[in-house]
Amino acid sequence: MATKAPVTCHVLDTQTGKPAANVQVTLSKMDNTGASFSSLAQGITDADGRCTNIMEPQALPVGTYKMTFATKPYFEASNRETFFPFVEIIFDLKYPEQHYHIPLLLSAFSYTTYRGS
Repeated sequence: MATKAPVTCHVLDTQTGKPAANVQVTLSKMDNTGASFSSLAQGITDADGRCTNIMEPQALPVGTYKMTFATKPYFEASNRETFFPFVEIIFDLKYPEQHYHIPLLLSAFSYTTYRGS
């Protein structure tokens, strides 16, 4: 049995140089036809910009997943505009025994991501 959520994330606001707290995060899985995603879990980033408890520790099946970050409300809360109302990161989970960490480096008009550890 896994000891932590199989997928976690971390959001950093590169404009302010600080963690992005209170960003809603949704984890979804692509259906077998590849036509749509179904929501599996939701969470909110903590004061350190992390969402480590988006779901209970468990193994996830191999498949294509999507992490959606609701960025517009985050920027609106600090009276900033953004070009991206949300950010979707789609990734293949090929090794269910491994942990998948999705960092998001965010500013109002750009973002980048990578597979973290």
